[in-house]
Amino acid sequence: MKTYNYTLNDSSLEMLIDFPSFKNKKNLLIQIFCGNKKHYLENIVKIITKNLPQAICIGSSTDGEINEENITTLNTVISISVFEKTTLKAIYVKNENSFINGVEIAKELFSEKTKLLITFTDGKKTNGEEFLKGINSINNKIIVCGGMAGDNANFNQTFISYQDKVFTYGCVGVVLDSDVLQVRNSYNFNWSEIGIVHTIDEVDKNRVYKISGLTPLDFYKKYLGSYVASSLPATGIEFPLIVQKNNLPLARAVISKHIDGSLSFAGNLEKGDIVKLGFGNIELIMNNPIESLFKDQPLENIESIFIYSCMARRRYMPNMIDIEIKPFSQIAPTCGFFTYGEFFHYQENNQLLNQSLTLVALSENCSKKNSKKQIKISQTPLSEHARSLEALTHLIQQSSNDYNKQSKKLEEGNIYSQNLITAQKRFLKHAVHETNTPLSVIMGNIEMFEMEFGKNKYLSNIEVAMKNIFSIYDDLSYLIKKDQVNSAIHKINIVDFVRSRIDFFTSSALKFKSNFKFQALKDEININFNEIKLQRIVDNNLTNAIKYTLPNETIFVKLSIFNKECNFTIESNSKQILNPQEIFEEYYREQVSQEGFGLGLNLVKRICNEENVGIKLESGKDWASFTYTFKGVL
Repeated sequence: MKTYNYTLNDSSLEMLIDFPSFKNKKNLLIQIFCGNKKHYLENIVKIITKNLPQAICIGSSTDGEINEENITTLNTVISISVFEKTTLKAIYVKNENSFINGVEIAKELFSEKTKLLITFTDGKKTNGEEFLKGINSINNKIIVCGGMAGDNANFNQTFISYQDKVFTYGCVGVVLDSDVLQVRNSYNFNWSEIGIVHTIDEVDKNRVYKISGLTPLDFYKKYLGSYVASSLPATGIEFPLIVQKNNLPLARAVISKHIDGSLSFAGNLEKGDIVKLGFGNIELIMNNPIESLFKDQPLENIESIFIYSCMARRRYMPNMIDIEIKPFSQIAPTCGFFTYGEFFHYQENNQLLNQSLTLVALSENCSKKNSKKQIKISQTPLSEHARSLEALTHLIQQSSNDYNKQSKKLEEGNIYSQNLITAQKRFLKHAVHETNTPLSVIMGNIEMFEMEFGKNKYLSNIEVAMKNIFSIYDDLSYLIKKDQVNSAIHKINIVDFVRSRIDFFTSSALKFKSNFKFQALKDEININFNEIKLQRIVDNNLTNAIKYTLPNETIFVKLSIFNKECNFTIESNSKQILNPQEIFEEYYREQVSQEGFGLGLNLVKRICNEENVGIKLESGKDWASFTYTFKGVL
């Protein structure tokens, strides 16, 4: 095979291309890469198909054109490939469903001899990933290459061509059928991840609604600034989301912005996908692409190279992109264009890529050695500006690597801490469970002794201590099992309930040389509440009052009603609370000499927040008052 590449400037097509030299050639593939307006391509295809009616002619609008080592924009490149031992078959397909387009193009074109499918789609309406899924559903072993049409980053209207017609929607494809054609494909990515990981929260195929709790527009504004966010999608191509799929890093670039803050990407994402922002690693891009692409493949027999590269690569380093393209033109005739999404075959699966350079290298000659293999690929000297960008990229990449290492260490430490916490919770759970039985046995035997022999001051002291332990036990038990606590709400007469808890702790109060005085405006005040949670509120406040009330003083417990609200108040003479804003914090104790863990009032606050119970704390010299307001008295 042979390929002839032309760049159409001011001269006419007839002056540029020697059409008579191709008239007797049967298997002609013409690819047109057009950076001009639609009507310009329409004129070109009419002239070409008129002069070479036997040729298969496909084309695409671009964001830049490739002709050998030359990169152009707003131009048109025409590539004519002449095959000797390969036949061609092409089709144009237009359905509203991208998946069905892929199915139809594969069904119509694939055969046992098919070695390669070159296909172009529009870059605005087609979902490239769904299109490739359609092809894969018919045959996932045939290599697919090509890409999605561009329009010079206007994101307005792209177009493709088939024979003498130009279309703004659909797909065109040509298959190469042969017994001898050798096809090798490869790609360069060179976009590196940076920053923390993010999660796709809400998505419908390629339209994303939430990323880590933010709208995608706010996400880009937060991490890349207002200018990038306001200029999307044009600016977003340089900073794609990177996700791992089938062991392949895939970039997903923004292709459109919606008024609700959602963004559409050039390829599907799924809920739960872990993504990172990416940036172009110039240090990698400017390395010898031949070595990275063909390190395991000899450069023998290559007769033509077709390149389909992402627009982001050209726009990211417009003055240096030729460094990446030039080496290929020294091996074989090279042509292609800059796309809005590249099609690549990898491990029996056709993938939609972004930010990538993809290529196919073709040859019909299995015996002839490519003389250019012996040519030493020349490297273009880098400018000082390029060297500065390379150094800056290296700094960013190294900083990102250091950050990732530190994050990994932090994650390992976090996992270790979580394991310790889990083990601690497990220990507390078992300890609390095992404590319940002996506590119950002790209390039961104290009651049995008192029934048979009467009160005993030593056992009374033990009973007081046991009730304090029971209160602590109930707090720990609630904290450990709070997710399993029966959340049922019952009608409770809070007057009887508080009175019963006062009776339970009366002996403890007497031990601390204080006593309770209970006042209720009514004999019956009913509320709807969870009994376990209510007991934690009442018990913790009663036991705290016992511990902190001054000796020989009375603890006043009051229940009152106002506007369908019940106020539960505990007031006594005690030392002034110096830090009322911290009294409800976990592990905080106003007087460290008092026993306890500092968990009780924090637990009370949590329950009150959950159940919408109001809290009011007042304190002065030698007095303190806690009031809890229960709403909705029955």
